[in-house]
Amino acid sequence: MLPTSHALITAVQLGSVLQAARKAQGLTQAALAGRIGLSQSRVSHLELNAEELSVGQLLAWCAALGLELTVGTRGSPAASSATHADW
Repeated sequence: MLPTSHALITAVQLGSVLQAARKAQGLTQAALAGRIGLSQSRVSHLELNAEELSVGQLLAWCAALGLELTVGTRGSPAASSATHADW
């Protein structure tokens, strides 16, 4: 099981987290690919080369796996309690 949040610094870490989340849900690359409109080979490539993910692809990937993407200042607590009203 994955921890509830991850602080990511590199694209390699992002790829590893996305791959681990997919595997934790028992999804194959082909199954995930079908959910996000990519080919299985592209999913495989992006898991190993996450720096090539577009923002749209990353958000679709997160949605397909039930993940939430949070951005915050390094070293600060996660902004998971922020609401849309805070924007």
